[in-house]
Amino acid sequence: MGKRHQAIGIKQVIRYEWMQKAADLLLAGLGTQAIRQELHDYLTDRKGSGSRGDRSEQTRRWVVANLMNIWVSPAPELVAFRDSALAFLRTHPSVGLAVHWGMIAAVYPFWFNVARQTGRLLTLQDQVTQAQIVHRLKEQYGDRSTVSRYARYVIRSFVAWGVLKDAEAKGCYEKLVPMNLADHSLVMLMFEAVLHTTPEGQGVLSLLLNHPAFFPFHLSVMTGASIAQHSDRIEVVRYGLDDEMLKMRTALRHG
Repeated sequence: MGKRHQAIGIKQVIRYEWMQKAADLLLAGLGTQAIRQELHDYLTDRKGSGSRGDRSEQTRRWVVANLMNIWVSPAPELVAFRDSALAFLRTHPSVGLAVHWGMIAAVYPFWFNVARQTGRLLTLQDQVTQAQIVHRLKEQYGDRSTVSRYARYVIRSFVAWGVLKDAEAKGCYEKLVPMNLADHSLVMLMFEAVLHTTPEGQGVLSLLLNHPAFFPFHLSVMTGASIAQHSDRIEVVRYGLDDEMLKMRTALRHG
């Protein structure tokens, strides 16, 4: 398992507008160092709660490092995916939420796993608690205090992104109306994001279409044949009578 899949990585709330800021700087053609400095300047007085006020240099460094890892300097195996995501963001800014969701999930599988446990719980009940999500995460990551603390930052990020809302009871959350993703190129991008979250780089198509980590979205149905025809990074393998497996092509799969 690669370091990306083992790491938790997210130590602060990551707001959607900060993700967009990093992408905008990249789209504007700025170099790596210039983007890093712009992000430091931008986040000097912006807090995860959305309020304005001084924040410590350490917390700012953590957030800038996250944003740089996601959009500007991703792991080598994610560069082609990042380039496609950036191109899609340039031409389809109205679905930026989904594009950013896919990027942060691919770079930080912990985000994806928090989303997965949240989505699973929301299929069973109308509200979900932070304690329920953390309990399930500890089964995967172990009973570490960092799991609870960093999961809280991701859950609060979900609220800041507008995909969860605070319920009346503290530490309790409700799902909002999902966004419809009808563009097949975007749906394939989301599938690819999921494949990058696992060291194996593969997943069953029928399960990906209804993956709980996509609880903020409703994905348009796609066939394996269509994916095989339009994607040069995803391989479609039939198995059993009518199941199809999506796999990252071997040359691209390094964790």
